[in-house]
Amino acid sequence: MRNLKCDLLIIGAGSGGLSLAAGASQMGADVILLEGHKMGGDCLNYGCVPSKALLASGHAAHAQSHSAAFGIADHLPAVDYAAAKAHVQRVIDTIAPVDSQERFEDFGVRVIRAEGRFVDAKTVEAGDTRITARRIVIATGSRPFVPPIPGLDQVPYLTNETLWAMTERPAHLIIIGGGPIGLEMAQAHRRLGSQVTVIEAQTAMGREDPEAAALLLEALRGEGVAILERTEAQSVHQTGADIVVETSAGEIRGSHLMVAVGRVANVERLNLAAAGIETGGAGITTDASLRTTNPRVYAIGDVAGQGQFTHLAGYHASVVIRSILFGLPSKAKTAHIPRATYCDPELAQVGLTEAEARKTHGAGLEVVRFDYAHNDRAIATRQARGFIKVMVVRGRPVGATIVGAQAGEVIATWSLALANRLKMSQIAAMVAPYPTIAELNKRVAGAYFSPRLFENDVVKRVVRLIQRWLP
Repeated sequence: MRNLKCDLLIIGAGSGGLSLAAGASQMGADVILLEGHKMGGDCLNYGCVPSKALLASGHAAHAQSHSAAFGIADHLPAVDYAAAKAHVQRVIDTIAPVDSQERFEDFGVRVIRAEGRFVDAKTVEAGDTRITARRIVIATGSRPFVPPIPGLDQVPYLTNETLWAMTERPAHLIIIGGGPIGLEMAQAHRRLGSQVTVIEAQTAMGREDPEAAALLLEALRGEGVAILERTEAQSVHQTGADIVVETSAGEIRGSHLMVAVGRVANVERLNLAAAGIETGGAGITTDASLRTTNPRVYAIGDVAGQGQFTHLAGYHASVVIRSILFGLPSKAKTAHIPRATYCDPELAQVGLTEAEARKTHGAGLEVVRFDYAHNDRAIATRQARGFIKVMVVRGRPVGATIVGAQAGEVIATWSLALANRLKMSQIAAMVAPYPTIAELNKRVAGAYFSPRLFENDVVKRVVRLIQRWLP
């Protein structure tokens, strides 16, 4: 057993761990990084990157069969599912060097390819190495939650981790779970030629604004995705080549089954009790600074139980590095953290939804909106379904909902606004290039001021009076 010491030990080389390792090492800290599986974590290998690559394949196929409106004859695409998966792997391979062990060793990080396990409050074992660190950050991420459905353990099923190894297109893909992962993979596979049925025990996209979610679900159903809401998967079994899901709405037969009902924090192998680190239902218990119940140890990203987004993990890294390297107070905030589902149309949210804002702010809330149908770029590209909705309190946005083309891009302006407590007047002062989808942001800000300027009798009287006196 070899013994090592360092300033900072990071357990997990996913998005948060890598961001922290790169920043800390380049600012002079002695950093050790542990990773027992793949560099880049879930996002690069099983999550954000491959899912968006497969969605892009589905988009290309869909464009071929829906081009008549642009003056191009519709054409039934010849889908090569194995080639689409090869495209996914090429995308991963292209990005992988950015997250590679070699790159981080060039930064001066000592990378150990082994899982970490706490021995005591400041010591972790990884393989044949025992590491003592001044500060430790747990960034072990999460994994797919597998629900206790009777018979599920007796049939082959897919998750977002195992889906990418499959090179034969599913004839009929059954997906249990109507959240972002389930619906993204539902649309991708439907566009690539599979029959798809989604089973959701509650309401699909239930976390999101109901009006926005309804528009997304309508679009998916219009493409032929069967979405069964308030339908419980009661048991699973296999009959011949078919996988059969018995539900509260009857029997569903398919060729393949995917489970996408949420995720669970990776904490079991860490031996957290030895370090005095407590956990809760969502993950490791932390305070506002992301410090655990062991003052030497922090938790960031999925394992901290505050959300499961790559960009949130990166943000967490920026929060703890201030405290770890400089001893300065730093707290994680959540109001400005956006989320997006990358179906077509996209659905994005930051801050409070309308329902949340009404509950919090009551009569002080104003809701303004602008429809894609009045955006010239959306009209030109035939993407005119959707809307932007902004929740405003005393002239400042407290939340924004966008459903439509490029919603994941457009929402960034509102994350900026919430992070810096900008006013609607500052958004209105922005000049967006014409014609762009991003112009929606300026137009919805204009919609906030329109009644104050154009429907205000006092303003009209003042303008008439000034006009009389102007030379």
